[in-house]
Amino acid sequence: MLKKSLVRGLIATATAATLFSAGAMAQELRLTPGLPPAHPGHTPLFTVFQEQLTERSGGSLTGRILGQEVANIGNMRTAITSGLSDTGMFLPAYFPSDLPNINLVGDLSFMGSNPHAQAAAMTEYIVNCADCQAELKRLGVVYTSSHASDIYQLLTTTPVRTPDDLRGLRLRVGGPQFARWVEGMGATPSNTSVGEQFEAISQGVLDGSVASSADMLSFRLDDVVGYVTTLPLGTYQSSISHAFSARTWARLSPEHRRVVAESSSYASAMATQRWGFELAEIAINNASDKGVEFLQPSPELLEASERLKTSDLAAVPAMAAERDGISDAAAKVAQFQLLVNKWEGIADGVGNDPAAIAEVMDREIWDKVDFSTYGL
Repeated sequence: MLKKSLVRGLIATATAATLFSAGAMAQELRLTPGLPPAHPGHTPLFTVFQEQLTERSGGSLTGRILGQEVANIGNMRTAITSGLSDTGMFLPAYFPSDLPNINLVGDLSFMGSNPHAQAAAMTEYIVNCADCQAELKRLGVVYTSSHASDIYQLLTTTPVRTPDDLRGLRLRVGGPQFARWVEGMGATPSNTSVGEQFEAISQGVLDGSVASSADMLSFRLDDVVGYVTTLPLGTYQSSISHAFSARTWARLSPEHRRVVAESSSYASAMATQRWGFELAEIAINNASDKGVEFLQPSPELLEASERLKTSDLAAVPAMAAERDGISDAAAKVAQFQLLVNKWEGIADGVGNDPAAIAEVMDREIWDKVDFSTYGL
């Protein structure tokens, strides 16, 4: 293993030197996270990406991070396709009719329990999904990698321990699978944007959110919610970490495209580690210090939730066929499940080490990609 790592390191160094000598001037890319610096979708997702671009290209490819005043999550598609941004964090869930095949697997949050496995499975699936790639091409966007959150839970202004406690609540959700779960539990889902949930909860418009524990820190939700019910509700994985403008991508050399792809998957693994493991623990400790109570769900709530999650996963293929005309949805869901199982084994095997996971992603995904044609 050490020998292989050394060989890969020597190859990367040689490639970087070649890239640097080939380019007289460094090419600077405009990077738009669309999120505040405290969010893992900014730091480390874009800060590490920026560092990796320079390091892996030997300085011939660099990045400049621009703020939310240039592009935010809501207008990211326009920013990328207009040329305002070269690459930004893109959420497919915002465009269900344009990206049905990507959202098909992006919405399978209830399938796994390891954020690293979910993110890597998303990346391998989309890179090799012809229908997904066709959707992206129509939007003028090139896919690089995905990252994932920690396990979603209930963050509320009133205590929720039983199914009865949930009924009638109005909760912010980040995807259709969570909306179906909320409705199934007798509550009302809201698609309030992630940046507006703090105000909506503080004003009493919402009673809480189905969200990551880390959101208590990233979006200061620990100032407006009083309770967290530790009910496992899957990861948020419907993301394109660094969605590239097709025009910018076409101007890159095949060597630089590979640098971008490997830098992206490495940064995604670091962001998943930060969001899915480190930041969640920090957020929980901070929230506890502020008096937020962490509640165990009753057996009845756990049973009802698991029943809904299982039935939702079983119903996904039929819903996709009826809503989006994806006739082979069952096969695609089954393929994604195989990838989740594969990457759970890989992540467990390396102890959830993000750098090791990124290295395996290079071998399992990017080594098999022809960068002279990918994304074009």
